[in-house]
Amino acid sequence: MRIYLNAPKESWIVDRFVKEWKYHNKTISTRFITNSDIIWIISPWTWRNLSIKQLKDKKVICTIHHLDPAKFDQNDFEELDQFVNIYHIITKKTEKFLRSLTEKEIFYSPFWVDSNKFYEIKDKSDIRSKHQLPKEDFIIGSFQRDTEGADNRSPKLEKGPDNFIEIVTFLYKKQKNLNILLTGNHRDYIINNLKKLDIPYVYLPMVDTKKINELYNCLNLYIVASRVEGGPQAILECALSKTPIISTDVGIANEILSSKSIFNMPNFENATPETDYAYEKVQNYTIPNGFQTFINKFKEIYEN
Repeated sequence: MRIYLNAPKESWIVDRFVKEWKYHNKTISTRFITNSDIIWIISPWTWRNLSIKQLKDKKVICTIHHLDPAKFDQNDFEELDQFVNIYHIITKKTEKFLRSLTEKEIFYSPFWVDSNKFYEIKDKSDIRSKHQLPKEDFIIGSFQRDTEGADNRSPKLEKGPDNFIEIVTFLYKKQKNLNILLTGNHRDYIINNLKKLDIPYVYLPMVDTKKINELYNCLNLYIVASRVEGGPQAILECALSKTPIISTDVGIANEILSSKSIFNMPNFENATPETDYAYEKVQNYTIPNGFQTFINKFKEIYEN
């Protein structure tokens, strides 16, 4: 059994998944689509880069990260669907909509997370000093894109940057030592609003995984304020690093986080992080455990 993954090559998290899969599953992976038994379309937005002949000749599993009805392309999906044998979803919230679109088999499993890359650092004071973050501040993190459009000013509303601003504005009125820590590209919407509100922030552009883990460990709180998500992977990473996190009820939030840590916008101030609960739940998805559900499904596809 040989599996070919279509890496997006976009310096995005999916490229990390591809790299981790190939490193830990060398004996069942191949770099060449012609040598494969199964094509794993892990980045479905790039499926047209694949050979139609190969898609017809191989067994195909396609990952659906999330489906946003407002942006859904029905024609593109119908073209892709004719080549797919099985769909993989990373959140159960995607299943109902996907089921209305296809009769193909749907298999559920969140992606894995590496406990060698994301872990708790005990000395919080030392790690804050390393990154020149004030030891006395209450630091709230957000490490995901919030802006889109050609002008890079329009909010990416599915990520809930307006929700995030509403929450931190409320908290800043109560806690003047608040500081917002941002990483990643396309953070213009939140940065511009923090400037208008005169809320302190620190912005670090794209950083590597080692530094991301260190930054998680600098936080008093991480907030996921999204309206639509596949993961987000930050939930798994926060859980492993024991970073306090609260989230809207999106993606895998209710499978990893306590119900006390999940909020909707009218009651966000009642949400309470429960790090031990999240840490226990995330163990099912750490490497190598997190690979096993995928391997079992690939064997089933290959043998049938």
